[in-house]
Amino acid sequence: MAVTAVATKKLFINGTWTDGAGDQRLQVLNPATEEVIAEVPQATPADVEAAVSAARRAFDEGPWPSMSPAERGKILAAFADELSRRRAELVELNITEAGSTRMLAEFLQVGTPIDHFHDLVHRVLPQFPFEQPTPPIYGNGIGQGIVVREPYGVAALITAFNFPFLLNLAKVGPALAAGCTVVLKCSPYTPLEALVLGEIAETVGLPPGVLNIVTGDVDAGETLTRHPGVDIVSFTGSDTVGRKVYAQGAESIKKVVLELGGKSANILLDDTDLDRAMESVLGGFITHAGQGCALQTRILVHESLHDELVARVTGTLGFITVGDPSDPATMMGPLIREVQRQRVESLINAALDEGAQLAYGGKRPAHLERGFFIEPTLFTGVDNKMRIAQEEVFGPVAVVIPFRDDDEAVRIANDSRYGLAGGVWSKDPLRAAAVARRLRTGMVVINGGGGGLNPAAPFGGYKHSGIGREFGEFGLSEYLQHKALQWPVG
Repeated sequence: MAVTAVATKKLFINGTWTDGAGDQRLQVLNPATEEVIAEVPQATPADVEAAVSAARRAFDEGPWPSMSPAERGKILAAFADELSRRRAELVELNITEAGSTRMLAEFLQVGTPIDHFHDLVHRVLPQFPFEQPTPPIYGNGIGQGIVVREPYGVAALITAFNFPFLLNLAKVGPALAAGCTVVLKCSPYTPLEALVLGEIAETVGLPPGVLNIVTGDVDAGETLTRHPGVDIVSFTGSDTVGRKVYAQGAESIKKVVLELGGKSANILLDDTDLDRAMESVLGGFITHAGQGCALQTRILVHESLHDELVARVTGTLGFITVGDPSDPATMMGPLIREVQRQRVESLINAALDEGAQLAYGGKRPAHLERGFFIEPTLFTGVDNKMRIAQEEVFGPVAVVIPFRDDDEAVRIANDSRYGLAGGVWSKDPLRAAAVARRLRTGMVVINGGGGGLNPAAPFGGYKHSGIGREFGEFGLSEYLQHKALQWPVG
């Protein structure tokens, strides 16, 4: 793994780059090597205040919210083109900063969000009904009117470390398309991919204050969520922090959109073709070392297939290459930080204490002295009430739970405080669809269909997995207010 020179970065506030008000800096690590690759300012409450003030002026006095969708679309089209031009650079940055494998970085981490941004600009925005007539009403006279969809205002966008570029664009894109002005607070672990968006904003001539980017920790985030100058908060992270964000936003009656955790179930019915399902089963917990909210880490398998499935999975895990994510042959990279690895290890130990059986993994790879790596790990003998089946691990850990019939599979799958995603497998697609409809979750993949995130489908969950949706028309709608204009006829 090559040593990367340390870069020095700044905050992007009101169209300019600044070192910020404080003197503390955050070190950005390569999680595969533990080397410092960059330093960024630790944003202070004063920096957040400056960013919100800039966004507030840009919304209240600037041209952005009053532009037509087509006018905003021209600038955002240039933004999309610049994203595409810098795609290869962003892939390398994602590998180094987030620890993604090369294949994951090229496809899901960078390629998919750029494709979604283009879809937003070229399909969604031109067709979206920003003004829509209402049918005439009859009473004391005849009236008619329109519904006008207007930008919500200043949007505080707070993103997580696991899919930083995807999460940033999934919020920044629709917020800007709606006409909002933005303060983006990225994870302190992965600020570099966020700051690239500031460089692109400069390049395409986004008006000052429309997009502001700050780094920082809990204090910076809380300053944003409590700030009276912020109209809407969109947060991605754990449900524990999401509850705090929800409460903080409630102080000033902000709109709050929450994309939170998951403990999704992949259900393999008794007629499942295991050859077809294996890629989904493995990807459900080794993708990005398990650091994905929508990953299907609970494997629910019909009891008649249980032993064969476990044998197949454990036999395959020995061939999963763990190591340098920049190597195209690597299949699984590191966790983001040592604190995350320790949390994963604590949950593995708790599972053993509760009686779960370790079928594979559970340790740090012996051949890797540096980096925050852990082996892909599989548990059997798991009761769905155990912590390992209920808590979001955010590491490469899966549990296998057998069931007797479809009803029991649905009951186990729904026995979770989360409801973000899921999967169902059956040779009978109608049967699989019937089971999918019974799941209390925001997204279900049937027989591995889709192959990726659909820009026209909503992303979000039920229960503790969040409030609101992202992507396409659904994501754009979150950043719009609805105003009714009505007048008499005659």
